[in-house]
Amino acid sequence: MSALNRMRRPVLAACCALLLAGCAGEPLSPTLRAMPQRVELSGVPFFAQNAYQGAPAALAALLNQQGDEVSPGMIEKALKLPQQEAALREGLVTTARQHGLLVYPLEARLEDLLEQVVAGNPVLLYLEDSFNLGDAGRYALLVGYERDNRKVLLRLGHERRALVSFSSFESRWQAAGGWAVLVLAPNQLPASLDRARWLKAADELAEAGQDNAAKMARLQVE
Repeated sequence: MSALNRMRRPVLAACCALLLAGCAGEPLSPTLRAMPQRVELSGVPFFAQNAYQGAPAALAALLNQQGDEVSPGMIEKALKLPQQEAALREGLVTTARQHGLLVYPLEARLEDLLEQVVAGNPVLLYLEDSFNLGDAGRYALLVGYERDNRKVLLRLGHERRALVSFSSFESRWQAAGGWAVLVLAPNQLPASLDRARWLKAADELAEAGQDNAAKMARLQVE
């Protein structure tokens, strides 16, 4: 073996080690490692999302899960789309409260979202862009994950089961500001309840004219 080849072998071995380390990715946090390997909320309804229907479809799915039979078209009309697209997020929250549901914000951490999914709660969130090149940002529902494969499962666009890597999901979600909420019945507590956050959400429900629902929400933490 030539001296040049002998010199190349350690370099090649080091490069291979770096590539393998890159494939393995960052180690999972202790919280994620303690979660079930795989969760899927298969009972969450799905509506394919056409133009201007990302948000209406996602909210309609959550309302239907709570027993309120509405269509994306009905939600789209309530949100006054596409004319009121600039105020879409506020419209989503307002519409959910008008249906007597509590909007509970989540911390911008992946493990916090997955903890809610483990508890049976789908998460409404916004991604900076979709996973099809050139598409605009849209709303989606997080309904599951595969921990060992490091993928989340979304109701997204025309896909009922869009599998997206943790890293790709987090980069697009965080780029959009890390906005994520639960839409819950007032007697349905989230996982790892933050009492102050829950009571604030109950107050906002009362401000929307849903006094009975707000009272029920407060009773859950007294």
